[in-house]
Amino acid sequence: MSQKNETTLLVLSLAVTLALVAAGLWYFKKFFAPTASAPNPLVKVQISAGEKLLITSQATPEKQAGVQAIAAGNYKEAVSQLEKSLQTHRNDPEALAYLNNARIGNQKSYTIAVSVPIGTEVNPAQEILRGVAQAQNEINQSGGIKSVPLKVVIANDDNDPRIAQQIANNLVKNQDILGVVGNFGSDVTLAAGKAYQEGQLVLISPTSTTVQLSGFGNYVFRTVPSDRFAAAALSRYMLNQLKKQKASIFFNSSSNYSKSLKDEFTTALFGDGGQVVSEFDFNSPTFNASDSVQQAVKQGVEVLMLAPNSAMLDKALQVVQVNNKRLILLGGDSVYNSKTLQVGQQAAVGMVLAVAWHTLGDPQSPFPKAANQLWGSEVNWRTALAYDAAKALILGIERNPSRTGVQQALSSSDFSATGSAGEIKFLPSGDRNRPVQLVKIQRGTRTRWGFEFVPVLK
Repeated sequence: MSQKNETTLLVLSLAVTLALVAAGLWYFKKFFAPTASAPNPLVKVQISAGEKLLITSQATPEKQAGVQAIAAGNYKEAVSQLEKSLQTHRNDPEALAYLNNARIGNQKSYTIAVSVPIGTEVNPAQEILRGVAQAQNEINQSGGIKSVPLKVVIANDDNDPRIAQQIANNLVKNQDILGVVGNFGSDVTLAAGKAYQEGQLVLISPTSTTVQLSGFGNYVFRTVPSDRFAAAALSRYMLNQLKKQKASIFFNSSSNYSKSLKDEFTTALFGDGGQVVSEFDFNSPTFNASDSVQQAVKQGVEVLMLAPNSAMLDKALQVVQVNNKRLILLGGDSVYNSKTLQVGQQAAVGMVLAVAWHTLGDPQSPFPKAANQLWGSEVNWRTALAYDAAKALILGIERNPSRTGVQQALSSSDFSATGSAGEIKFLPSGDRNRPVQLVKIQRGTRTRWGFEFVPVLK
């Protein structure tokens, strides 16, 4: 074979090889490599305006019948069945939202959605739903938004960023949706927030506090104060009220919320003249509550700052128990949980937490009493701030019932809605313009465990 033929054959061989490699890469990307935009067929998106039951635990036969009636378009039967269900299970927010939707039927309405972690965090999910359902119930009973009733669509995002993103894509495509309340965890809100921002659909989170949401986009808001406000309040309390200088922080390195609160507290404390002596990571495979507290004691630490996310609350409560009141305890809003009272007991007495809302924080507010009458028990901060998020969307829709109109209303310098405790106003960053509330754990009779949270008097 001539040298020319050999060269030609080599070039052809190389071309065929490159073509096969390119084809292989195309096939891999098409069928195996994940993409941000393509929906994952293994992810089940659950969205319902009443035609599907999302919260199956403790569902009454009447509630199941009501959902089936909505699916069949028999709204009169649905109203009858859901009213019966609420008579036996009055604190069911899904049933109340579906009841209000059934009462509307096919008549003209405005629609908002709420994205909550029903599959993984059903209690917080219901707490958020109670706030939205209460706001919906109030506006519809008062005649609607300029005589137009409000529908609520519920989505289960499982507190999973992938699912929340796909739900966001679905809601963006549904032009009837004028705003969304959600999500629960900061990581999930950050993931879903991108889709809402790109789709120009307002998202208001009632529970995500990470500083990464500040200025995230002009369609992303929140009714819960930023971690920066919580950290500053705890730092000032530690230095000015407790007269302590040295702290150790317990956090979860895999949580945006937890890292955010840790970083903001560290910055605030150093800026105010204090010192963070050490950090302990709940997510470390070698984490040991007893050893960590002992190390902090040896380092001359005076205060333990607990900044877990919800998934790490149990480990934070281990710290509370082994500390057993040796060092002063501070904490973020994830510790503001009835489980802290139940498990912490006497070891938790005196712990101070920075939270967004407490039922006794504003004695003049009519919201706590109205919530108690509606649900048959006290509600917590998640319900209050979800109520605020829904109230903000309602006023935005009242000003201009379009997606851009709602965004412009919320961004306006003169926007002010009446919420669970005072007015709802937003900063240009999308943050709630409101200080945090400090609460302390003490013995009391307002819970069945003999301990309660009470506001710290200024």
